[in-house]
Amino acid sequence: MADHINLVKLCVGAEKVDDLLAWQSSPRAKGPDGRVCHVTRMWPRREAELLAGGSIYWVFKGVILARQRVLDLQRVDGGDGIVRCAIVLDDTVVRTRPATRRPFQGWRYLTPQDAPADLPAGRAADDALPREMETALADLGLL
Repeated sequence: MADHINLVKLCVGAEKVDDLLAWQSSPRAKGPDGRVCHVTRMWPRREAELLAGGSIYWVFKGVILARQRVLDLQRVDGGDGIVRCAIVLDDTVVRTRPATRRPFQGWRYLTPQDAPADLPAGRAADDALPREMETALADLGLL
């Protein structure tokens, strides 16, 4: 059993990592304490494993391209009486090797063994490949 578990989540409304960065720089993406968070309806059942070093891996147009470390889980009341989970994230977005992902709803658990590797530090600033080429190379296991 791994020491930690990750989440994988579709980055709805974003086509590339820069879109996520732009959204998270806005006040609407931050909790009352000013930290970046993602609010979801469900509370992760594997909370302890997630908080033991897990990350949320973001899927853009069917491809995992980035991750952020999960720092905390907080209860949030949206004003409608429904308690939600705010996944508090590290400000740093780490780009990963592209990994294709089939469509799904909500989030899924992702083991460390199945998670794509981080891009080397020097590669994070590389120009992005065209989406079709990046996906094809990832499907072939070349990225």
